[in-house]
Amino acid sequence: MKKIIYLALLAIGLSVHAQNDLPKLATEITPLLIGEKIPNFNLKSVENTNVNLTELFSKKRTVLVFYRGGWCPYCNAHLAALAEAEKELLDLGYQIIAISPDAPANLKVTDDKEKLNYLLLSDSTGELSKAVGIAFKAPENYKATIAKGSDGMNNSFLPVPAVFILNVNAEIEFEHISPNFKNRISNDLLITVAKSLNK
Repeated sequence: MKKIIYLALLAIGLSVHAQNDLPKLATEITPLLIGEKIPNFNLKSVENTNVNLTELFSKKRTVLVFYRGGWCPYCNAHLAALAEAEKELLDLGYQIIAISPDAPANLKVTDDKEKLNYLLLSDSTGELSKAVGIAFKAPENYKATIAKGSDGMNNSFLPVPAVFILNVNAEIEFEHISPNFKNRISNDLLITVAKSLNK
């Protein structure tokens, strides 16, 4: 009996350990799949207040964006492009939420610079990115940049840029994930998918 308990505990320990081991490369991530749910976390807003994801998602369908940080020019271009698509997405009944490892103060810098109307949230510890399966070990040359962006909370991971469309139950209905951070979903494709899911 003791042996069975020991083996069970060992298996659980190995499983938890495996979940904590980040993939070394962006191409090795194992993201959540369509039909699975985005787990519930409390993240920090630009104002440094807690925001509950389940409550937020329950309000309306969501375009959920993960980006690397305000220091990334490709991410900033993508955020600006989303701002151009925002009115049409709002008219279709969606909300846009963008999440990065940046600390709230640095989210505000991005918000002010890009003049965004949609919600930016901080995942500086990477709990959400890791749970969604899009976090990987940051290359050595990124560590100082991401540490600065997260106010020292993160020097170990980067999220692969990703866009999910969720229903009000936080279930994934569409995903676009590109390990090549230069490749982002176009507004045309995003709006076409949003319309098709809204029927």
